Amino acid sequence: MKSTIKLFGLACLFLSLTALLQSCDRNFQEINTNPNNSTKAYPYQFMQAAFRDAVASNMSRNRSLNNELMQVSVNIGDGEYRIFRYDIRNTVADGPWNSLYIELNNINEIYKLADGGMNDNASYRGISLIMKTWIFSILTDTYGDIPYSEALRGQSDEIIEPKFDSQKDIYMDLFRQLDTANVLLTKNTGIKGEYDPIYAGNISKWRKFGNSLFLRLLLRVSGKQDAEVANYVKAKISDILVDNASTYPIMTSNDDSAVLRWTGTIPFVSPFMDVRAQDFRTPSLGSFFIDNLVAWNDPRINIPTYGSNGVNRLGIAPVSGNFVGVPSGYAPGEGWEKQSYFYSYDQTVNNIAVRTMMNEPLTGMIMNCAEMQFIKAELALKGFYTDKPGDLYKDGVMKGITTWLPTYTESIEDYLNNGDINWDDSYSFEKKMEMIHLQKYYALLFVDCQQWFEFRRTGYPKLPKGTGLKNNGEMPARLNYPIYVQSANPTNYKLAVQAQGQDVISTKVWWQKP
Repeated sequence: MKSTIKLFGLACLFLSLTALLQSCDRNFQEINTNPNNSTKAYPYQFMQAAFRDAVASNMSRNRSLNNELMQVSVNIGDGEYRIFRYDIRNTVADGPWNSLYIELNNINEIYKLADGGMNDNASYRGISLIMKTWIFSILTDTYGDIPYSEALRGQSDEIIEPKFDSQKDIYMDLFRQLDTANVLLTKNTGIKGEYDPIYAGNISKWRKFGNSLFLRLLLRVSGKQDAEVANYVKAKISDILVDNASTYPIMTSNDDSAVLRWTGTIPFVSPFMDVRAQDFRTPSLGSFFIDNLVAWNDPRINIPTYGSNGVNRLGIAPVSGNFVGVPSGYAPGEGWEKQSYFYSYDQTVNNIAVRTMMNEPLTGMIMNCAEMQFIKAELALKGFYTDKPGDLYKDGVMKGITTWLPTYTESIEDYLNNGDINWDDSYSFEKKMEMIHLQKYYALLFVDCQQWFEFRRTGYPKLPKGTGLKNNGEMPARLNYPIYVQSANPTNYKLAVQAQGQDVISTKVWWQKP
């Protein structure tokens, strides 16, 4: 059923964004009817497929875009359009736009079907708002100004060419949506947990995720000098973390992390399993990514103590017994050969099938508690509230490790001291920011494009620059708009470019500017 929706929707995309949303909405409702049961649709019927496919889309971009830009992986080659050289083909922009707008329309159906009548349910509405906010935040952080206020109104209002809203207006409304979601979820109205692939119907955890997402987005715009934004951000951070913390529960343990766990059975088979095994293991790991883990003697790549059947927890293959990466951004002709990589499902070690990220449940990560601790550490460092950033940093490191190794009980002080990465209050502000974001980088492994977004916001962690980088050696600041948008929505496309700047990867989005 879902594949039918996508084929139909993608055809519509080439006509116009809103026409797609209108047609997909109508088509979904028509083919979702079970002739043996009620002819009415229910909000829970949209949850599994919409959430699964949104996560799957983000995993695809994580592997092909984020990991190459952020030196997790290096897809070795000397030809054009190697993303690790900041050489991005225009068509790369089509993927997130096409797939995520479809899922937004389906998630919007959850809200509409739970808004009044016999299916009225505040929890479904709150969950819908959280997931819409999450997806819209990824879209605007990827492109900048995007269709927002009119994007899902094709059927209801017959808006054929939706306007592009400014990123500031989008963010301010995302904050309102998350506030509303928190209020709706306080009612704790029960839902069908068997249809909830993220929290199995636990409304308390949905509420924690929504408010943690709130803090992620508040932090992202916290550097803006715009008085309206700055005043709102400061007040709301205090509201969530200090003044009304009981009203805004947030993630406090790894059990609170938002993860769509792949079970290996339909419909929850990891999308990585759709990748050819030889293609999955083709990219080498980047030197930056693997060298730090080696230097820290990190348990996540330790085979003897924390591995299984000769493979470490992250499913990384050694080279001649060592973990070795390839420098990212190297110039064509330097002749680098493949080094360590992520195992694929068809490989064995000692005649035993390897642990592989291709079917790993945790790759469906949306947001984890380790990220939450690093968000709080940065906010404390910058004086938004009075907790000790060093304690939050250490707890974030521990939660990052125990995300992958829940039974890890070693001293975090010993780990940090042995790796020469322990916190020291005498360090400079810049040193502390680098420490927080280097560890946050590892906490964000497999989390859509959050590593890229955070680097664009902060410049951390400090990535080495290869001699073969394009785009003047500067990290791409966004993706271009899909080419067909220029013909499907020409007037509003031109207005967006006029307001934001050239439709190129070097144009900074609103929150990257002072």
